[in-house]
Amino acid sequence: MPHIHEKIDYCVEVFIVYKNKVLLRMHDKYKIWLSVGGHIELHEDPVETALREVKEEVGLEVKIIGDAHGPLNGKPENRGYTYLIPPRYLGRHPVNENHEHIAFVYFATSTTDVLSDSVSEHERSHTRWVNMEELGKMELIPNVRFYATEALKELSQ
Repeated sequence: MPHIHEKIDYCVEVFIVYKNKVLLRMHDKYKIWLSVGGHIELHEDPVETALREVKEEVGLEVKIIGDAHGPLNGKPENRGYTYLIPPRYLGRHPVNENHEHIAFVYFATSTTDVLSDSVSEHERSHTRWVNMEELGKMELIPNVRFYATEALKELSQ
């Protein structure tokens, strides 16, 4: 999806855990290990984006971890207001000298580790399920290491 604004965009990152492993993918452009994720489109909320990006990039149907609680226990109230599952973390990072991303970081679980290729050719890249020991040996940027480790601590079986 093209950028919504020239200076800043909102994105999701989804750290998916299956049994005792977390899924990482090599970013096609930046050649670093990241989670599955992408830009929030104008017609989507962050949870919808997380589910869509996971399905598009790796073919998984996942459960986003968390609860959408509000005054009416998550049920819509006046004018269709809906409570969303909050992200586990929020982050802001530069993409280049002129553009930034605000990232909604979600944890999710999958009932399978069987992946399929991305529907977008440019997103087809190397993916890898890694356990805690393997994670410790990988070259990762600090926030990815932290989020992947936290997801494994919280969701490993």
